[in-house]
Amino acid sequence: MKEWNRTSVEEFILLGITDLPQLQVFLFITFLMFYLFCFVGNLSIVAVVIVERSLHTPMYFFLGNLSFLDFFYASTTVPKMLAGLLMEDKVISFRGCIAQLHVFHFLGSTEAMLLTSMSYDRYVAICNPLRYHVLMSKATCIQLASACWFIGYFYSLTHTILTSRLPFCRMNRVTHFYCDIKPLLRLACTDTSLNESLVSIVSGFVALATFFFIVISYLFIGTHILNIRSSQGRQKAISTCTSHFTVVLLYYGTAFCTYLRPATLDSLEQDRMTAILFTVITPAMNPFIYALRNIDVKTALQKFFFGERFLKNYFIQL
Repeated sequence: MKEWNRTSVEEFILLGITDLPQLQVFLFITFLMFYLFCFVGNLSIVAVVIVERSLHTPMYFFLGNLSFLDFFYASTTVPKMLAGLLMEDKVISFRGCIAQLHVFHFLGSTEAMLLTSMSYDRYVAICNPLRYHVLMSKATCIQLASACWFIGYFYSLTHTILTSRLPFCRMNRVTHFYCDIKPLLRLACTDTSLNESLVSIVSGFVALATFFFIVISYLFIGTHILNIRSSQGRQKAISTCTSHFTVVLLYYGTAFCTYLRPATLDSLEQDRMTAILFTVITPAMNPFIYALRNIDVKTALQKFFFGERFLKNYFIQL
């Protein structure tokens, strides 16, 4: 961080999503709605997981962590993007840019590890239910979640330090709507091959390793489900995994497309469009993916917002 005085660039200009005025108002309203959904949905899940005792289980402990993370993940980039669309406020200070880069990758890598922990939780619940409460004790869950946040922080810190030490003495126009590693590397006036290799190798290792463990978990889960004779039991096992598997596909599909290919000008343009999915849309959709397919979450949300009397009347009508 002491190397900041080496750069002649004191601020960056985020080019945003589009320069077309006729699209900016439409995109502002659209992305604002998604951000509000993200705000209400994720914080509602965090609240019910804390308040509702029936959700004090390992599965919902990790879901609460994921929702908490998703809200701040979106908040790292979306408010600045909205300001750029509405007020043309596209300037960000050098320190602010580096801080945004660090928080974004910190939360993004933590999410990958949380999704891996959640897949292990589902594996134990389905394949080894008799030992579930022993293997997924409260202490174990806290340790797993803490490890996810801890490793994510130091993974991001590596990229942050290396990027902050680069000299930026040419253009300061970032081809993105937030500060990310690849667009910043193209602006540095020095050889960035080491940084580019680290992005591919380290990010690739984290993404592939966590995805590998998730795939292995689901292979064991799938094998176990095929051996369940009861169709009702098989359906119940599948329903507990569908939401998580959907979120995994959304997350890793966009992550692989963005960080495992070289930073050409064309790829940066594609990354800018792809980033909308995992910074705006996915964090807003995750609460609905989990809530709409999970009766416990739906019941807890209804109880939280409408009270127990509403639930009693609701079930009486059914």
